[in-house]
Amino acid sequence: MIDEKALKEWIERFKEAREIRRKYADWDFIKSQPTKIRIALEYYVETGDYRGASQLAGMAVDEFVDFAKDKAKIPTVL
Repeated sequence: MIDEKALKEWIERFKEAREIRRKYADWDFIKSQPTKIRIALEYYVETGDYRGASQLAGMAVDEFVDFAKDKAKIPTVL
């Protein structure tokens, strides 16, 4: 059985995390990237899925996470 209250709480947390990533990301840097990297960074901002984003970018997971954090200023939200 699905606990609707818990589900709503998780959805709200995901929304809050997305808003934090959107707010602090360096959008000028992201928009200046080649299409493949830009799309991966935008996907990461919207979903928080660093594994999927690293595949889109064609980068190793740790390489992508460091790039997103250090260069694009996208915070890791837990």
